[in-house]
Amino acid sequence: MPLAALRVRPEPINGRFTNRGGCVDLISSHLGLINVDLELATLLGGASPSQTQKKYLKVHGKLREELQILGDEMNYDIVLIDCPPNFNIVTKNALIASDKILIPAKPDYLSTLGIDYLKRSVDSLITDYNFYADKDDDYERVSPEIIGVIFTMIQINSEQPIAAQRQYISQTKRLRVPVFESIFRENKTIFSDAPRNGIPVVLNLYSNSTHSSIVTEIEEFVDEFIEKIGE
Repeated sequence: MPLAALRVRPEPINGRFTNRGGCVDLISSHLGLINVDLELATLLGGASPSQTQKKYLKVHGKLREELQILGDEMNYDIVLIDCPPNFNIVTKNALIASDKILIPAKPDYLSTLGIDYLKRSVDSLITDYNFYADKDDDYERVSPEIIGVIFTMIQINSEQPIAAQRQYISQTKRLRVPVFESIFRENKTIFSDAPRNGIPVVLNLYSNSTHSSIVTEIEEFVDEFIEKIGE
């Protein structure tokens, strides 16, 4: 089934753009995809090196191929792919399909520990994919770029992250990975209501000064994001 057949244009969100132009389309995940990594893994391998090469490129390049078709049809400005916190075949597909990589992370020990591992894993994936792509005229080399880490679930005290979180933010900057100056503060009330209502926080009417501050932080992140991707 082509991606275009799965695309929807949510009215609650797009109704907010009446006087602004533009639109937001969505392709949702599904619980039925829980075993998709195992199913894709069975498609890898082959009786000969050439078969292995073909299957590797086909499996890991499938999302890239479908997004190119959809992008040509819809002429999107930006396509965002939300990945689970793992490095399975579905996530690898998303990385191969991407031009830029944004890493959301909570500033704590385990999250920051995983950033360096993720960077090395991405480098290894791209090296392997390009090694096979160079041998097949049907595929092109890829070069997704990590544009930065955006820290989320920040606890604010005196208008800055608490000391324990500042420590891990500084530690991440020493990994030679770009770090966004923008942050997303933690607010379970405002953020937890958004999925239920089907409206992003930034498009909701302000309910209080905290909501206003969160929207401002999101807008600052968007400005920084657009600058980093060169749009």
